[in-house]
Amino acid sequence: MDLSNLKPAEGSKHSDNFRRGRGHGSGNGKTAGKGHKGQKARSGAPRPGFEGGQMPLYRRIPKRGFTNRNTKNIVAINVSDLERFENGTNVTVEVLRESGLIKNSFDGVKILGNGELTKKLDVQVNAFSASAKEKIEALGGKAEVI
Repeated sequence: MDLSNLKPAEGSKHSDNFRRGRGHGSGNGKTAGKGHKGQKARSGAPRPGFEGGQMPLYRRIPKRGFTNRNTKNIVAINVSDLERFENGTNVTVEVLRESGLIKNSFDGVKILGNGELTKKLDVQVNAFSASAKEKIEALGGKAEVI
């Protein structure tokens, strides 16, 4: 069993291409599949989500905060994570992705100053914290903003 041979159970799927209200012989005459009387049998049935005048669910649930459309997803990487690279390596966003430090989609990479660094590296990312820049440059490396 795999996704390529999944199909609905026998008899569970009905065709939706028949013409309603075309007499008894069509198999869907008289009430045209709407049952007998009732609000949903008539024209002008209420909109989806309408609960007969009761406060609808989407208005009963509290709304909290908002989502900023202009937010950027910045990946934070500590200086201690850069220890995995060889001395003198040119560390770019692509190199970080290949090494497995970055996995998901993102808008930028920022190097933070947590931990210690013992290797001279040339780092080219979107942003640095002041302490991270200091630690990289103290060892003779370059902290370059792209």
